[in-house]
Amino acid sequence: MAITLAFDVYGTLINTHGLLTQLEELVDDKAQSFSNTWREKQLEYSFRRGLMKRYLPFSECTRSALEYACKLHRVDMSTEQKSQLLSLYAELPAFQDTLYGLAALSHKQFRPYAFSNGTEAAVRKLLQASGTEQYLLDIVSVDDLKSFKPDPAVYDYFLQRSASDKEQSWLISSNPFDVIGALNFGMKAAWVKRSEAALFDDWEAKPTLVVDSLEHIGEKILQESVV
Repeated sequence: MAITLAFDVYGTLINTHGLLTQLEELVDDKAQSFSNTWREKQLEYSFRRGLMKRYLPFSECTRSALEYACKLHRVDMSTEQKSQLLSLYAELPAFQDTLYGLAALSHKQFRPYAFSNGTEAAVRKLLQASGTEQYLLDIVSVDDLKSFKPDPAVYDYFLQRSASDKEQSWLISSNPFDVIGALNFGMKAAWVKRSEAALFDDWEAKPTLVVDSLEHIGEKILQESVV
């Protein structure tokens, strides 16, 4: 039986810090810290909304996080500049290893899906722009449930949509909270640690597999599966 792979999109397939060049033009030497704040608040707002049951699409979390980053870093950005950044965010680039890793997957051995906090339309636009959609069977969006990762219900929904079971399903993500969420639900999970500085939360859950890129991800999962 083929192994089902749930690829997280933002931060795993797609580089959420892919607008540094554009940010440097707007905020100079604050670009990296501004980008970090934007991403951190984007996730925090999704967590809050998931817990409060006050769902809005992930794009609205992204918009609110941008507003917060501007206030925190005291950046006077015009409405037009914000709109331009949000438009560019909708077409963020893929990581260099993403295409290689996805293209190398054997469809006899794997069933690869995109699994994201973003809406299906937003994720499809990202994948098409980055050239990655062709390697994925389908897109599973939490928007259908009006919740966010790491709500256990969204991992269950992924299994339903992909017609898979926990034993034959892996989450692949660069986001520790997502990996922990999948492990908590009972799936296997690979943490993509692209940077030595990246830290995994000191929880009782540990990744099934740790990789430094998506290159050879299929081979490594197969090796882990037979251990």
